[in-house]
Amino acid sequence: MPHRPSTDRDTAARGADRHARQLGIRQRVADAGFARVEALAEEFDVSPMTIHRDLDALQSQGWLRKVRGGATTQTSAVFHGDLEERTAAMPEVKNRLSAAALKLVSPGHSVMLDESTTALYVARRLPQRAPLTVITNFLTALKALAGVPGIDVVALGGAYYPAYDAFLGLHTADAVGSFRADVLFMSTTAITHGTCYHQSQETVHVKRALMEAAERRVLLVDHSKFTRQGLYALAPLTRFDLVIVDDGLPRDELRRIRDAGVEVQVVPC
Repeated sequence: MPHRPSTDRDTAARGADRHARQLGIRQRVADAGFARVEALAEEFDVSPMTIHRDLDALQSQGWLRKVRGGATTQTSAVFHGDLEERTAAMPEVKNRLSAAALKLVSPGHSVMLDESTTALYVARRLPQRAPLTVITNFLTALKALAGVPGIDVVALGGAYYPAYDAFLGLHTADAVGSFRADVLFMSTTAITHGTCYHQSQETVHVKRALMEAAERRVLLVDHSKFTRQGLYALAPLTRFDLVIVDDGLPRDELRRIRDAGVEVQVVPC
């Protein structure tokens, strides 16, 4: 039987099948907490290699954590939940941090925001300082500010990661290079021995680019960040012009940071 060349319809069908399968894998892992590669391959009638590729893709998007032999949704020292979970965590602390951040913004400024939920709290306050230009890769923040009088919004595109509701990766990092901002507000997943860490390389690429594009770099973190771990080093605290943290940070840790030459503002919560 002669070989039939692949058509656009075939490609679209394969893409639809892959999307449906990955949605199914997400659901199986979420329901059970853990799923083995072999079991997933049998259930979806594909090879273990295909499942490995699916898990790699889903992990990079933040939907699950790939472990030896399968995947899990179990919270670890590296994975800290999806957007909804992170937005709901420590709301009062994020409110206080964002209020302190707003004092650094003046009308006419250009402001960069990363995809952190703490930056979202800042975004919600920014109309108080209009007119402003806001540059961000965080779709949630873009939606919050779109159409607000006095706020010009610039979206940084690239590959979309639904677990973060943000555009991440090298294309987004390249897009950042077209801009220059007065101030950047960002956060991080973890801080260990004076260095910021995150769980995905795609996020690190963009955060580093944002730092290079801002005149002033401000890190907003709650004290719990100092008890966590991350996979990929982002930057030392000394790369920031100001670190704003809540008063839950232990005094010994605060002293070590300041002794390293980091300017720290402690916000009572």
